[in-house]
Amino acid sequence: MLWQKIVKQTEYALSTGALHPIPTETRYLHQAEIDFIVRISGNIERKKVASLKQQNKGINPFLPYEEDLFITDLSETHLCLLNKFNVVDHHILIITKAFEEQDSLLTLEDFAALWLCLSQIEGLGFYNGGKLAGSSQKHKHLQVVPLPLSLEQTSIPIARVINSTSTTEGITNSLELPFIHAIVHLKSERLQIEPAHYLLESYQTLLKAVGDTAYNLLVTSRWMLLVPRSQESRLKISINSLGFAGCFFVRNLEQFKKLEEYGPLKLLRDVGYSKKRD
Repeated sequence: MLWQKIVKQTEYALSTGALHPIPTETRYLHQAEIDFIVRISGNIERKKVASLKQQNKGINPFLPYEEDLFITDLSETHLCLLNKFNVVDHHILIITKAFEEQDSLLTLEDFAALWLCLSQIEGLGFYNGGKLAGSSQKHKHLQVVPLPLSLEQTSIPIARVINSTSTTEGITNSLELPFIHAIVHLKSERLQIEPAHYLLESYQTLLKAVGDTAYNLLVTSRWMLLVPRSQESRLKISINSLGFAGCFFVRNLEQFKKLEEYGPLKLLRDVGYSKKRD
């Protein structure tokens, strides 16, 4: 039901001009048996979107929200919108109806709204916890992108690494990733009984493991990954949660070449916290 609403509203928002998809060229970078997705923005479209964003600088786009982007009410506390400047088709935002700060902790209500979406869509949910984590809006919002993230792949680029870690109770991490992180493998039986409480409990466990800092949170129906952040960008490439899923967005071919030379994992290490302290 939710998916049909998203598709229908996307068609309508495109027809009214409310939705501004950002056309990109997709390339891949292979490192450590991970096929990273890199989307390269066209220069003309990038300038057009930047101009539109500049016009609305300092304005909360969610209070009030654009009616043409509205999909549905998820609960008494949350609603669902289309992402106005989407790179991935059918990218949705889960917004708090009342203003809350983007760097505030996630709540039971947040996870209830997130799970309502993930239980109906095969997708990746994520939260950019603060400006250093790549958040561009102060009003609290989670996000969901449908899977797969590219036509050439069947799963999230980072999924193999996550799936190769221990699935025992509690937190774990991967030796393959050079940055500090924490992973929880979710139990399907608990998601069926008390999804919001279980997700909140798992999230709080991850936070305790990495400390009080800006962070990116990634959530699927099978696992949860939390990565603490030290800086918002590197090589002038901004990184949000999707970067840690293995998906980058760069402004031009020059940035792509810099990323290729530098290496995706090294860049992610630099915007997070290195496991090896110099």
